[in-house]
Amino acid sequence: MARRISTDAAIVCSDLSISHVARGETTRLIDGITFTVARGSVLSVMGPTGAGKSSLLAVLAGRADSGIAVTGGEAHVDGISVRRPGRALRELTYYTGYLAQSAGAHLPSRLTVSEVIAEPVTSRERRVNQKALSIRVAGLLDELMLPLGLAGKFPYELSAGMRQRVALARALVLDPRILVADEPFANLDVDVRKAAREAITRRRDASGMAALISTHEPEAVRELDANVLVLRGGHVVAFGHGTKDLIWTPSAEADHGMVVS
Repeated sequence: MARRISTDAAIVCSDLSISHVARGETTRLIDGITFTVARGSVLSVMGPTGAGKSSLLAVLAGRADSGIAVTGGEAHVDGISVRRPGRALRELTYYTGYLAQSAGAHLPSRLTVSEVIAEPVTSRERRVNQKALSIRVAGLLDELMLPLGLAGKFPYELSAGMRQRVALARALVLDPRILVADEPFANLDVDVRKAAREAITRRRDASGMAALISTHEPEAVRELDANVLVLRGGHVVAFGHGTKDLIWTPSAEADHGMVVS
């Protein structure tokens, strides 16, 4: 797929609102938020359960469930409008690697690990250089501290932490310009978390990949040298660099520890 002309920012949201519509009822999930993610930077979205983090990430990655849509404002990812992507949706999902929440627990059970990781390539390309693809998959397995012997196994034969790393490898296989990852370090032990974070920072530093990551771990924010956006009830309540340098709205400052924890 031909590459688009780069824009100055990887993600731009302006007064963005996201709602869920079901059975004639509309529930506002994200209410008028504005932020920018520069190329080569990481933005961590934090906040309590129900803050709207997962819905925001899914919409920006072009993978939102049916019934969840932009209902106000605008958002552009790599210059593509997520409100009305049209035919550009295919481009959006090509340029954006996406790791959904609990992705490791929902891998295709009938595909081998190698096939799962390679699926973003094989589903788009009719003619695939299988040797080159196998080398690419093997490189990702090694980078994420997974034995090469797992390539022929099925997801149900792996531990939860291994499946999570397979899901991350799948999100990175197309060398995305932007990574959108929802709790990417869940179920990972300390050493493996470091490898996963290094996989992200390596691409950020080498190719300018931007990343939008939902996490509740201040340690991950620090290691990724990330900016932080804190959500509560679909509203932005704080923004800054790292978890110790946040500017809070007056209404959220009194209980900010609960919001970030």
